[in-house]
Amino acid sequence: MNGWKRSGRGAKARLVASLEAQEAAVLRGLVGEVRQILAGRADDNPADELAILTGMRTGPSTRPTDRVLARLLPDFTTEDTDLAAGLRSLHEPELIEAKDSNAAVVLETLPESGGRVELTPDQADAWLASLNDVRLALGTALDVSEDMPEQLPSDDPRATHMGVYHWLTFVQDALVQTRMQIR
Repeated sequence: MNGWKRSGRGAKARLVASLEAQEAAVLRGLVGEVRQILAGRADDNPADELAILTGMRTGPSTRPTDRVLARLLPDFTTEDTDLAAGLRSLHEPELIEAKDSNAAVVLETLPESGGRVELTPDQADAWLASLNDVRLALGTALDVSEDMPEQLPSDDPRATHMGVYHWLTFVQDALVQTRMQIR
């Protein structure tokens, strides 16, 4: 991938890029993994009789124990544990649904064998949100931090995966820069 370009103006404005087959496969795999992680959290939520009666969905009130999932679904507040639990229970199902919807847009608009990707501004926004989720998940799994060197020693088991993390950063940054050109 060489980056994103703007095509057209006004209502016909699009963001266009071309991905190699391997890039598309990596992105599809990572987006799919994030979807599975989130679906697992949603599936772990037991049926709530009140939700069945009222139609109001609720989710778990406890923070995920898995650190990647906890990064994707952070607490809504840290000042009051009861409030945090209540907010999580009320809003986590919607948050998971929004993240899944964004991931679905990526998978729908990304050719399976690579090639041209052409996005509307709304689709680009979904891509940005989903790329952010993938980077958060991968960065958490790799223990990425601000003080981490750009290149890890070759004997570091994370070194081979850092290239993917940096590539995702490039894809996201290039999309942000191009998206900013379209109002």
